[in-house]
Amino acid sequence: MSIWRPESGETLIARAPVTFATGAAMRVRGMRWFRDTERNDIQNELAGWPAGPTFAAHSTGGTVARNTVKGVAIAAGVAVLGFLFSHGGNIGGTPASDPGTDTSNDRADEVDDFPVMWAAPGTIARTLPWQLDPARSPAKRYRTHAVITDRRLVIVGFPYVKGNENLIDDEFLWETPRSTIERVELRNFKMALDAKIYFTDGSWCRVSSVQRERLTRYLIEPFDFIPLDSLTSAQRNTAETFAAAQAPDAQPPLVKRNPCGCLRIEVLAPSTTHAFFGHSSLNTVMNESGAELKITEYHPEDYLT
Repeated sequence: MSIWRPESGETLIARAPVTFATGAAMRVRGMRWFRDTERNDIQNELAGWPAGPTFAAHSTGGTVARNTVKGVAIAAGVAVLGFLFSHGGNIGGTPASDPGTDTSNDRADEVDDFPVMWAAPGTIARTLPWQLDPARSPAKRYRTHAVITDRRLVIVGFPYVKGNENLIDDEFLWETPRSTIERVELRNFKMALDAKIYFTDGSWCRVSSVQRERLTRYLIEPFDFIPLDSLTSAQRNTAETFAAAQAPDAQPPLVKRNPCGCLRIEVLAPSTTHAFFGHSSLNTVMNESGAELKITEYHPEDYLT
């Protein structure tokens, strides 16, 4: 088993499963496209990519018919999957931060078309690995994860063996410095699993993750972790004691102040990586005095998914 680890002096922040997103509106359901800025299909122009399927959006008439026949089943399925995704992958049992919605605020890219890559020639999004595409690299055989550090966003992949979620043999696929990421937008249409990552050169990609908050949290939030030597002795003792109770390869604790004033302690141990969920969320909360809080004492701002 070989798990990707950052370089010496580089801090591992998060790891979460990631793929290119998939259309959910009836016209584009189950499909995705790779576009240039003129909305032309560019999948055959992407260097090193194997051939993939060519999709065609459903006609409006066909969409109406499918809505009529499948409406009840789809509504039930969305409700069930929404519940599973907001609870099943959640180590702490807290709800997802954003509910899905049936109303799109981006019809051009969510209902009429569904680009997951928007990239002019020579831009960053065109360099993304083909393994992110579920049509070229099915999840039943291969998984892709995003790794976030204080320096870069990395994509790794590994063969998936059903029933063995702890077997991780990482292959490095792609990276970009954090400085190339302009912003990240959460997209809540339908399942609330998607996010758009915009790069500084004007290109972007739309990805999906069952652990979206973990994937995007530190691509959106500032780091502003509190140095351990800036904590009180009681706070530092609580943070280091919590870290010592985790796996042997646990990193030093990351401490951040929540809006309510409590201090969140996060510990990452690469050996606890899970094929479906990514890195387990090993975290706890302490108050200003350094006392670890019971979960019944948490404020809403203290929860992580």
